[in-house]
Amino acid sequence: MKTKSEQNKEQAILQAAEREFLTKGYDGARTVSIAEAAGVTHAMLHYYYRTKAQLFKKILDEKVSLMSRSFIAAFGEPGLPLSERLKKGIECHFDFIAANPDLPRFILNEVFARPERYETMRESIQNAVRFLIREVQREIDASAERGEIEWIDIRMLLLDVISLNVFPFISFPVVEPILGDLTANRECFFEMRKQETIETIMRRIKKCEP
Repeated sequence: MKTKSEQNKEQAILQAAEREFLTKGYDGARTVSIAEAAGVTHAMLHYYYRTKAQLFKKILDEKVSLMSRSFIAAFGEPGLPLSERLKKGIECHFDFIAANPDLPRFILNEVFARPERYETMRESIQNAVRFLIREVQREIDASAERGEIEWIDIRMLLLDVISLNVFPFISFPVVEPILGDLTANRECFFEMRKQETIETIMRRIKKCEP
């Protein structure tokens, strides 16, 4: 069993590694820099994580798992109407990206730079959301059959949510000067985008009057 000191050192290494990988990518990250930022020796870093690849996988797995769990916890909350669960799912995913704004660009860059990593991420994501997709689709089917909402494939719905939530963070450096005072207050801008995404998705599934 690890002591409190060992747990603190391991956590410091993971936090430093996350910053290093997200800002520099896998190829640009250096274990020497990670050890220095974590306040441990290079030898100690390798005691906890033998290779840079092992440390990278740990960071990536944790982020993918956290993102998947945030989706599942929101969409899968029992006792709420489907529309409320969808809203909570959108909010939860948006808030996760807001807390990890460099993550989407990092994942895209790493997938293009090293396509072999995609398979690992794909398996992790599929395993996490397979149950969610099946169960929420069943509810969508039933709700559409009752005439409460317009039918939609849950996979398309998830793609809509991810696209609308992620794009503002990826494109912010480009759109900020174009949008002017709309982005003057970054926090308010992203809160507006979150609400806009919710309204857009809700309009998509709203049952049109005949």
